[in-house]
Amino acid sequence: MKKILIISPHFPPSNLAAVHRSRLFAQHLPSFGWQPIILTVHENYYEEKLDYNLEKLLPLTLQIEKVKAFPITKPRLIGDIGLRAFFQLYKKAKSLILANKIDFLFIPIPSFYCALLGRWLHESTGIKYGIDYIDPWVHQFPGSDKLFSRHWFSTQIAKFLEPIAIRNASLITGVAEGYYKGVMERNPHLVKQAVFGAMPYGGEEADHTILESLAIEPYLFKKKQEKIQFVYAGAMLPNAYQPLEQIFKAIQLNRTIFYNVEFHFIGTGKIPDDPFGYNIRLLAEQYGLWHSVVFEYPKRIPYLDVLAHLHNADGVFILGSTEPHYTPSKIYQSVLSKRPIFAVLHKESSAVLVLEASNAGIVLSFDGEKGVASSIEQYLTITFQKFLVFKKSFHPDQINKEMFKQFSAENMAQQLAVLLNKST
Repeated sequence: MKKILIISPHFPPSNLAAVHRSRLFAQHLPSFGWQPIILTVHENYYEEKLDYNLEKLLPLTLQIEKVKAFPITKPRLIGDIGLRAFFQLYKKAKSLILANKIDFLFIPIPSFYCALLGRWLHESTGIKYGIDYIDPWVHQFPGSDKLFSRHWFSTQIAKFLEPIAIRNASLITGVAEGYYKGVMERNPHLVKQAVFGAMPYGGEEADHTILESLAIEPYLFKKKQEKIQFVYAGAMLPNAYQPLEQIFKAIQLNRTIFYNVEFHFIGTGKIPDDPFGYNIRLLAEQYGLWHSVVFEYPKRIPYLDVLAHLHNADGVFILGSTEPHYTPSKIYQSVLSKRPIFAVLHKESSAVLVLEASNAGIVLSFDGEKGVASSIEQYLTITFQKFLVFKKSFHPDQINKEMFKQFSAENMAQQLAVLLNKST
């Protein structure tokens, strides 16, 4: 069996969403001929609240190596875990590569700075390496065009570091093709040199089975028989606010249609551990929906707690972005929650196909940034009424499980194994 070293600075018990990328790959890669070793930073150096239940989801035989990191200083000058543990990760990775005859080095990003470890370790040990884009690195955030702003500096640093990091990469992967498409355009030499492939997170049915055994009860809101309660769980992207505002506007104009509806936004805050870092509230207040239709719980809650709230909801609400390549990773766990899904997505998002083909929900798709307002204003009420009809007859058995299998975490790991074999 070939060996792969995965450098993932955050790993369970970290409660950050990105840890599931490495966790799910590590869980299933052995079935396809690759034995993983996880290199991470010890949880004592994490800033986020820990979730030890996540460790119950890990394979018992998984080899996990941990390093120390420089602590957070006051004032907080460097927070990024990849920077604080960069040299420690390099030193340990090099020793693991030499001692274990590792065949491939795989680095999911962010932390973006860890991508530089691939180039450095390749030059010092000769190991082949790949970069996995959970998020785009060179990215135009709102405000990136404002000279000398924080986002402007971030973009300039990314433009400088990315070509250095990927110079000798043998594999480039991403959650969706759009996440690394710009990489190919900016670095044309990679097209001949590296293998490319896109794999979403995928759904893990075992997580939902374990949830049942833990008997976790939802606690953020009470069940109301007279209400249709939706749950949206996860961070809010900068480019998701435009469609969200149009949704709130359309609801305000059609309150008689949405009179018995509640949208509960979980973990959408500005800072993961801040219970008062509201992102949705101001917009909801602007349209008179706060605490009548819209509720927000900004603080991130543990992953399995999120699943418990999804299972308890009447429906799952999924919101996309004005960026065509954005595919919400939460979609796969949402389908596995066995609750009907109401989604508002960019028409080019791969999530549209997943939902429609799996018969798991109803989708309102909008046409890019310019068409957002007209699409949502014109079709939200109609689409929601379709959802109400869909919900009445919905049963989990109607979900096309065979179709959905291709989006399982196991199948995503199999696709990665195929790419790894081509890269080595």
